[in-house]
Amino acid sequence: MPALLPSLRGLPRGYWFLWVGALVNRIGGFVAPFLAIYLTEGLHLPIERAGAVVSCYGLGVLIASPLGGHLADVVGRRPAILASLTLGPAALLLLGCARAPAAIAVAAFAYGLIGDVYRPVSQAIVADLVPPADRPRAFGILYWAVNLGVAIAATLAGVMAKRSFWLLFVGDAATTLAFAAIVWRFVPETRPAAAAAARRSSPAELLSPLRDAAFAGFLVLVLLTALVFDQWFAALPLDMRAHGIPTDSYGLVMALNGVLIVLLQPTATAWLPRFRRSRVLAVSAFLVGAGSGLYAFARSATGYALALAVFTLGEIAQAPVAPAVVADLAPVERRGSYQGLFLMAWGVAIVVTPLLGTWVLGRLGSSVLWGGCFAIGALCAAGHVALAPLRARRLMSLRDEAVMALD
Repeated sequence: MPALLPSLRGLPRGYWFLWVGALVNRIGGFVAPFLAIYLTEGLHLPIERAGAVVSCYGLGVLIASPLGGHLADVVGRRPAILASLTLGPAALLLLGCARAPAAIAVAAFAYGLIGDVYRPVSQAIVADLVPPADRPRAFGILYWAVNLGVAIAATLAGVMAKRSFWLLFVGDAATTLAFAAIVWRFVPETRPAAAAAARRSSPAELLSPLRDAAFAGFLVLVLLTALVFDQWFAALPLDMRAHGIPTDSYGLVMALNGVLIVLLQPTATAWLPRFRRSRVLAVSAFLVGAGSGLYAFARSATGYALALAVFTLGEIAQAPVAPAVVADLAPVERRGSYQGLFLMAWGVAIVVTPLLGTWVLGRLGSSVLWGGCFAIGALCAAGHVALAPLRARRLMSLRDEAVMALD
């Protein structure tokens, strides 16, 4: 914790309270990680039906990203984030009360959709409050808080679920409402005055940032990296089990990721801004690919842990810089929409990766899967370097537009 305190200095007061609220919210993020267990053990649904419900939740989360970003630009940051943080708990409690299969699926979709709108809005708030030079630091500290909260939530949720699954829903809803109260009391409306034109935009404008070549190219690289990154949700545990790694060892290996992020993210966040963002992103993509490639040679829990450590270093480097690049590329009136599409790319990967990764693992083998992941990581690293001049020209164009607006 002491290593974190210097990196908070100089950041705006509104950011501090957003950071505290996000930490409180993630400490109470009990339901999503335990949703499949609740459905199968608490409601006794068949595994296939439970999987369908989780997919409904994932679809809601996927739609929430561009929708939340658009709402942040159109109606403002505070209305959008407060609506998500107050209505989301209602959908969550409905999910906890639902018993009919159709009602459970609808409630899960609503919870994913309404409850996740706040994510792109909060990232737009950070972009509004924090000057460009400090954004990697601000996004990195926020990412650290989220991971610390998730680690605490996993521990608490396991204890609570033994007593009653209903405690998970009540606790999750209560901490989300606490986040809403913090935002309502301490976080001001941050939407820039120049964003007023967005109020006249239509829902068709949700995808308008894709016409920005620099952003679209960056988004392709983010999606490809995410396809490698998210292999640890399905393909990695299956590969570890195939090599005889017991479930308790698997849990310890996965816990290493969170431990390294909590320990190293504050130092990395303070250190990374010294380097060009394109180079940091290139190194990040290469490390994510290299760590995944090393899984092909792992035959023990120690081997997988070493590979995961390399992978996690790439994650630590990417976390503060990628959303900062999105904030840099976005016109002030489209900051929410750009962040929404950035998060949607990760949502698409979460949907696609389990299907694609398990197919490659089952049909072609682990060597092809992890070798392919390394190749994609290396390709993305080269792509970030190659696209750096295009992003630089885009930033110059945005600066010229800002000067003309002042004239």
